[in-house]
Amino acid sequence: MNVVFLSPHYPAEMRQYTRGLAEVGANVFGVGDSPVGAIPPETRRYLSGYLQVPRIMDEADVLKRVREWLKGQRVDRVESNWEPLVLLAARIREAFGCPGMTYDTVLGFRDKQLMKERVKAAGLRVPHSFRVKSGPEAHAAVERIGYPVCIKPIAGAGSADTYRVDSDADLERVLKLTQHVPEVSVEEFVEGEEFTYDTVCVNGVPQIENCAQYIPRPLDARSNEWISPIICTVRDIQQPKIQQGLKLGRGVLKALNMGSGFTHMEWYRKSDGEVVFGEIGCRPGGAHLIDQINYTCDVDLFREWARAVCWGSFEGRTTRRYNVAIIFKRAQGEGYIRHIAGLDRYMQRYGMGVVWENLLPVGSHRRNWKQTLVSDGFLMVRHPSWEGAMHMAWAAATEVTMYAS
Repeated sequence: MNVVFLSPHYPAEMRQYTRGLAEVGANVFGVGDSPVGAIPPETRRYLSGYLQVPRIMDEADVLKRVREWLKGQRVDRVESNWEPLVLLAARIREAFGCPGMTYDTVLGFRDKQLMKERVKAAGLRVPHSFRVKSGPEAHAAVERIGYPVCIKPIAGAGSADTYRVDSDADLERVLKLTQHVPEVSVEEFVEGEEFTYDTVCVNGVPQIENCAQYIPRPLDARSNEWISPIICTVRDIQQPKIQQGLKLGRGVLKALNMGSGFTHMEWYRKSDGEVVFGEIGCRPGGAHLIDQINYTCDVDLFREWARAVCWGSFEGRTTRRYNVAIIFKRAQGEGYIRHIAGLDRYMQRYGMGVVWENLLPVGSHRRNWKQTLVSDGFLMVRHPSWEGAMHMAWAAATEVTMYAS
């Protein structure tokens, strides 16, 4: 089994998928724009070959170079788990005649307007939205939808360049902030709780399903630096309000003709109980969500994803044993981390439930919280009960403080 895997070491979690592919028996041929010496030795050992390209985002050039590099070799699969490269993977897949989702299918997971059109055509509830390329088009869309609206890139990832707009003045401000984005989606802002629906699929059939709740919603978290955002997987996905979201998610997978691999979807539950589709990608959730699911079920989804895409099977545990919360911390002040208050006391009280403490150490330069959800590090905790997990999460959010100067 020869697998071309795009960007095998960046972002950092891609190294785990490279490992997973090798562990299920694949020969992994990596393609990236970093020199091979920049790939950590523990990842290099899983590669059967590596091609450095000048610009990994240049689809035409990468496709040409990969075809020349592997000319005469059998290519069985082409995969990417990084959002910006899923369409490139589909292009290469089609060029080599490999099994897997076509470019048009993957485009349905990447183009947010096309995505909503296909999901809506299946009879599922989506936000009212319009594709917009100019200021006048944005004003026309808002006039039809009404405030509040959400403006986001057509081909974005996460909550980057995503804004809530409540007035004409807001709209003008956001249009200036998004001038660098070629196309945006102007859509109905759905009030409600926000959840994920995550899967590993084999031929469109979920082999494992996950739901996690954002606390608060990502758009609120990225707008207020003082917030310590929490994401918590839900152990009991059989409860009625979660089941409605899972039913919606399964319908979305069918509507978009999902094949084999990861999916990561956001959905909303309104105060009246209605569930509404948000968006979906045919790739794993970021910010250590896969680690959370692994700790939820005591499974290795890095490896089980590889087994699914290579061999069409899944052998991992799916029993949900814990609610797992990740709490992202943002230091107060600028510059270097000088002090972490409350951590020792927190670990004394809750250490048995902490599965990962990954805060930046004292002396590190703090990160730009607007550019990464991980911010200045995180704590990850787990507990069999929702109340227990949330108690530990709130304590981490409110009692542990990082200071920079």
